[in-house]
Amino acid sequence: MGLFDNSKVIIIGDRDGIPGPAVEECLKSTGAEVVFSSTECFV
Repeated sequence: MGLFDNSKVIIIGDRDGIPGPAVEECLKSTGAEVVFSSTECFV
């Protein structure tokens, strides 16, 4: 059993850092369900 098995996650990425879709790709193999993923610009 993994850390994210049967977990729902919300991803907020940063435009100048790590974008949301990149984090989402990393979490695909963990068993987590991504319910929201976005990339924002924090100025």
